[in-house]
Amino acid sequence: MSGHLTVVGLGPGPNDWVTPAAQAAIENAEDLLGYIPYLNRIPERAEQTKHASDNREELARAGDALALAASGRRVVVVSGGDPGVFAMATAVCEAIDTGPQDWRQIDIRVEPGVTAMLAAAARVGAPLGHDFAVISLSDILKPWEVIEKRLRLTSEADLAIALYNPASKTRKEQIQRAFTVLAETRGLNVPVVLAKAVGRKDEEITVTTLGQTDTDQIDMRTLVIVGSSTTRTIARNGLPPLVYTDRFVKES
Repeated sequence: MSGHLTVVGLGPGPNDWVTPAAQAAIENAEDLLGYIPYLNRIPERAEQTKHASDNREELARAGDALALAASGRRVVVVSGGDPGVFAMATAVCEAIDTGPQDWRQIDIRVEPGVTAMLAAAARVGAPLGHDFAVISLSDILKPWEVIEKRLRLTSEADLAIALYNPASKTRKEQIQRAFTVLAETRGLNVPVVLAKAVGRKDEEITVTTLGQTDTDQIDMRTLVIVGSSTTRTIARNGLPPLVYTDRFVKES
């Protein structure tokens, strides 16, 4: 079996955030598969075939990619951000786990990318500079009861939290409920970072607090970071504030 499959992360947006390894895999590919907006970021090349698909078609996309690789093709599946963070690397593994036995012999590689949470954190300082958790608020693949339990336990553990998929046009109540749950443990003055379209031309970075956040401005393009009890905001005259989480935790 001479084909292989590489899953790459394109980062949140800028071309210079794509790693050289990911770029090399893309240039070497015969077939590129991915969500339509991600494939649109890759220039057209006559020797390559793009296979675009819509959102929520991850498992079918992974199966198509594996079938192409099994036939001997050089295949790349593209994700935004990092392919292992709520993205296509998991779908590829799931497809292999439940698919034909010969898929297990395909040469599989995963090239990391810059995640939205790390890009957002870098814009404001170091809010994820100590222990932190990452939670998706989407209830498409898991029930809301599970999400709320994880939020509550993470909050009780006093970890900074990066929230993916916080809201959409039709799904605003989750982020509102999440903030209510977090406020029960953290209060309303804990720092919050809203990073919308980070790294793109329409980027918006807002540093606020849990109690002052306008949840109506949060959408699917927004990465939300909620600080812990040791997260600090440094005001700077004429400059954007810095946000960081202390490296030290005092003994209780």
